Amino acid sequence: MSKNENWILCPVCGNKTRLQIRIDIELKNFPLYCPKCRQESLIDAKAVHVTVIKRLEAKMQS
Repeated sequence: MSKNENWILCPVCGNKTRLQIRIDIELKNFPLYCPKCRQESLIDAKAVHVTVIKRLEAKMQS
């Protein structure tokens, strides 16, 4: 992993998600899911800086 790539961390529990972001990537209204705490958040990301828009209720499978 180079300096311009970082793991996106969960805004709820702080653990790594399954996604990496590079410095040249920009995300808007991206639904980020954390497999550890099973929470979903809407995020914006630009130049590896992540901003939480709002937390969503994760849908449980039945």
